Amino acid sequence: MPAHLLFTRRTTVVAVAVSLVACAGGGTDRQPAAVPPNYVADVEAWREKHEQDYRREYVTIAGLHFLDPGAHTVGRGPGTDIVLSAHVPPTIGRLSVADGFVRFEPAPGVPVEHRGKRVTGSVTLKEPGKPAAEELIVGDVRLAIHQSGPRLSLRVWDPNGEPATAFKGFAWFPIDPSYRLTARFIPDDKPQTLTVLNTFNDETTYTSEGVVEFELQGRTVRLRPFTTRPRRFYFVLRDASSGIETYGTGRFLYSDLLDNGTTVLDFNQAYNPPCAFNPYTTCPIPLKENIIPVRILAGERDYGSQGLRTK
Repeated sequence: MPAHLLFTRRTTVVAVAVSLVACAGGGTDRQPAAVPPNYVADVEAWREKHEQDYRREYVTIAGLHFLDPGAHTVGRGPGTDIVLSAHVPPTIGRLSVADGFVRFEPAPGVPVEHRGKRVTGSVTLKEPGKPAAEELIVGDVRLAIHQSGPRLSLRVWDPNGEPATAFKGFAWFPIDPSYRLTARFIPDDKPQTLTVLNTFNDETTYTSEGVVEFELQGRTVRLRPFTTRPRRFYFVLRDASSGIETYGTGRFLYSDLLDNGTTVLDFNQAYNPPCAFNPYTTCPIPLKENIIPVRILAGERDYGSQGLRTK
């Protein structure tokens, strides 16, 4: 295990003990939520699963190729329109883009799989108004259509590519229960549809149903979450530590709306978007109202401050 992770694990118990004493003695001006049994073990388990998911879905992304209308040959050869990593044949096939449709036709004799079967003819990877189809698989490399705002692109996963092999791991602040806060949900009169810029300057729409309010370091803070499914909140936020101890663009956090109209914000589970370590990912930028003027030294740290950025 890398040294920085060993340090984080070893200091966890100390941080928890200090935080519990501060909560009991009034040494903090946060308003922490009740700490459930096995709290530290639960957060550590959540972090381990998060790291596994991110390694599988985002660390291995090796390319993002935006698609103009027309036909595009795909492969590793210098004559192809979309040049992939060295871990695919010189030409694997052709993408056709027209009227919101993306279709793929394999090159003769190239073993490309889709939905567990060898692709022998044209397959549709994207239709207008519908989610992208399952990935194409060529050896260890996966290909899928990704949409960023109105633009379509080809996303490439390669577990042996440079982004995956150069990645040095994750870094977290020690677990601090005083950053587990109860917030009050204040609903809007009716749900709103918000247009949000991402890191590629494309616009994406999200649904929001209100704001949450809580006390942090002597301030009343309000954040506006997106609703990803009923009673499920998705926060894209930035705080005063962003760009110093934490990733500059911001971090993500999820929580659930409880029956009593509150939600528990556990900033120990605040995590970096994939664009913090992989240039081929698209991430939403925090709304102005989600920029918090205090430092939140909990959750995931910035990779640069830990010497983890590879570029």
